[in-house]
Amino acid sequence: MVSGRQEVLPPVLPGLDRAWSRSVTALDSQGVERTWHVLDTGSTPQQVGTLLCVHGNPTWSYLWRHLLARFSQSDALPWRVVAVDHLDMGFSERTGTVRGLAQRIADLGTVTDALGLTGPVVTVGHDWGGSISLGWALRHRDQLRGMVLTNTAVHQPSGSPAPALIRLAGLPGILPAATVWTPTFLQATLALANPRLPEPVRDGYLAPYRTPDRRAAIGGFVADIPLSPQHPSWSALEDVAQHLDTLAEVPALLLWGPRDPVFGDAHLRDLRARLPHARLHRFEGAGHLLAEDADVAGAVSQWLTDLDRPTPAPTATAEPAAAWRPLWAALAERSENRSAALVELAHRGRQVSWSLLWRRIQEIAAGLSASGVRRGDRVALLVPPGADLTAAVYACLRIGAVIVVADPGLGLAGMNRALRSAAPAHLIAVDRGLALARALRWPGRRFGAGPGAAVLGALTLGRLARLGAGNQDLPAAPDPDDDAAVLFTSGSTGPAKGAVYTHRQLAAMRDALAELGLGADARIVAAFAPFALFGPALGAASAIPDMKATAPRTLTASALAEATAAVDASAVFASPAALRNVVETGDTLDARQRTALEGVTLLLSAGAPVPTALLTRAQALMPKAQPHTPYGMTEVLPVTDITLDGIVDTGPGDGVCVGRPLPGVQVAIAALDTTGTPAEQSDPAPGPTGEIMVRAAHAKDRYDALWLTERASSRNPGWHRTGDVGYLDPDGQLWVQGRLAHVIVTSDGVLTPVGIEQRVESLPQVVRAAVVGVGPRGLAQVVVIVETLPPVRRAGLASRELADAVRAVAAPPVAAVFVVPSMPTDIRHNSKIDRTRLSRWAERVVAGGRLNGW
Repeated sequence: MVSGRQEVLPPVLPGLDRAWSRSVTALDSQGVERTWHVLDTGSTPQQVGTLLCVHGNPTWSYLWRHLLARFSQSDALPWRVVAVDHLDMGFSERTGTVRGLAQRIADLGTVTDALGLTGPVVTVGHDWGGSISLGWALRHRDQLRGMVLTNTAVHQPSGSPAPALIRLAGLPGILPAATVWTPTFLQATLALANPRLPEPVRDGYLAPYRTPDRRAAIGGFVADIPLSPQHPSWSALEDVAQHLDTLAEVPALLLWGPRDPVFGDAHLRDLRARLPHARLHRFEGAGHLLAEDADVAGAVSQWLTDLDRPTPAPTATAEPAAAWRPLWAALAERSENRSAALVELAHRGRQVSWSLLWRRIQEIAAGLSASGVRRGDRVALLVPPGADLTAAVYACLRIGAVIVVADPGLGLAGMNRALRSAAPAHLIAVDRGLALARALRWPGRRFGAGPGAAVLGALTLGRLARLGAGNQDLPAAPDPDDDAAVLFTSGSTGPAKGAVYTHRQLAAMRDALAELGLGADARIVAAFAPFALFGPALGAASAIPDMKATAPRTLTASALAEATAAVDASAVFASPAALRNVVETGDTLDARQRTALEGVTLLLSAGAPVPTALLTRAQALMPKAQPHTPYGMTEVLPVTDITLDGIVDTGPGDGVCVGRPLPGVQVAIAALDTTGTPAEQSDPAPGPTGEIMVRAAHAKDRYDALWLTERASSRNPGWHRTGDVGYLDPDGQLWVQGRLAHVIVTSDGVLTPVGIEQRVESLPQVVRAAVVGVGPRGLAQVVVIVETLPPVRRAGLASRELADAVRAVAAPPVAAVFVVPSMPTDIRHNSKIDRTRLSRWAERVVAGGRLNGW
């Protein structure tokens, strides 16, 4: 029986409409009449189904108020939302009974029967409510349309201790004191929210639990967590866990907050293994109370939209997949070639021949296979560029393992986030990486590529090779459309994202690089870490200069010249930061080194915009070289290309001219409207500024564990939305004007930063400039931040003379001009200005904050 408004609710709770409150009275599975409190948006003739939301401990249905609000306020989302308070929880009846997991699952069925729910139903569960919702799903398959899980678990993985918060609260002497007699456990749970919950919202969660007798079930829920087979609820939980595979055809969505001390990476890995078909989005920075930390309601609404959208039928005109030549094909073809394939200048010019490299790859591949690395397993690689990394990468690819590449330049926090997100089953690392893996409890069985590996408990690459040398029966090669790699972005615009590539897509990237002039007859100096691995794939001899791979600006002119001489290089690939230090140390070159550099005929620089003046100075050191600046990103590289001559001939414009698309690449623009929002559809014709969209065979397959991000970037089938903004000129050349996130919307219209920055950087005293917006979108004020020559000692307002000069060339009105000692840059390329950080600093200063701490 369903009654009207539940009168025990406080008069006002933030975000909660009292019209949603209902009481449901029914006989439970033991024949006792019970009364449940539910929040219910109500049924309508238009509804297509019901979201059944199940809270955990020690929350109540207030947790789901954002979902209730989102779906009750939109005619475009015709789903009823029902959120149930468990008995003895929230504002449901206090029964005084002990109700284990099996009883809780039965109780939920009693409520849905009383409400007359007949399906389709999508369950939504959190914490202990996840297991309860899945138990209901298994008993109501005929009604089930989908499952949504947020930070929950159905199994405690072996070797993973129970959450510390649960273990502490569950101790016999502590359990009643922490959970019932005092609100300690409840308050500790609410403190996990990030950011901190507003006081009125915290009071909303506390409202049903003001006295010990109202909190009895909080302790009961903790006591009901089965940590051993002897626990009364163990069999009920095992029954749910063991039968999840029977729901393989039911759409599922996993939404996860990684900053969760209760349910961690091990629990997520377990859920992914049991529900491999589930969509997954990790909200970096979010934690246990995910519905408070992130837009769960928005994610669920988008997922439901896709759920009800019919899958388009394949078109008869779809292009056939291109022929696939494995990435290791050039290495296999040179298996008898004793000339140098790799030269490592950091290791006294160590040379590795093609024949030795291929033999080593096969041996390590066989050793990995014999050691239990299987097709589809993810293998993280924390090894600097060189022969060891090259051999390990191609060995993994050959046996179908998926390489995970997270540049150490991401920093320790970035690396930690990346590896936990990718969840590799194995890790190959030098000694420092192995030590970090142990200290930070990174997932994966460990293999070592350094002298201390054995001490750190890892099997070395040498041992793997010896193991493989005696048994080189390799497994069948992977299929072209199997996953091959997870490559992490630079993290310059937020947490680094893992871009997943298939074998076919990696091979297409190799072929696209060959279009830049990096054919098999090239000899390459790979001073840009991502391309140290592609020389062997291209069949080109490569030299890796003596530099710190994670700090491009450590490359000196002398180091570049020595690497060039080592392979008689015809091509150099270096980041802008590396090139800058090369030209600044050019006067240290001796005659032999200058002669070596004169043999270079192709200079490539990418990773960030490359100033024309820098290319000109670099060309003075390599006079026969034609400088190229290909444009691209981790998700698709390269996209376009332009030479220094092309840049000069084109002349200045509003942004950076990056040239024309490479063969097989399509570029289109989704125009920005007056609010700075890109259009849903694109146009390949010259026209206004908009988001740059790319279509290419070598574009990523998807983002890893970021379903929402992937959905946004690929919502136009076949196209990747880059997040960059720019335009196509009448000659078909692409101009890049910045990032979509950095577009400034003023009262006069939409502004992009790069063109303004270029004009400011034309001033003789300005080394670099950054343009950011301060204030609300639509009314933002333009602020210019500059790095000067000579550099200032501390950040502050620019002099009147400099500010006037900046305003004179900037064009749009400038609210303020600041000077800083040096620009904050992304830690991988050392080239991309961190405009987001500068914007936060400028916002604070303009509001009257301190100038330091930028």
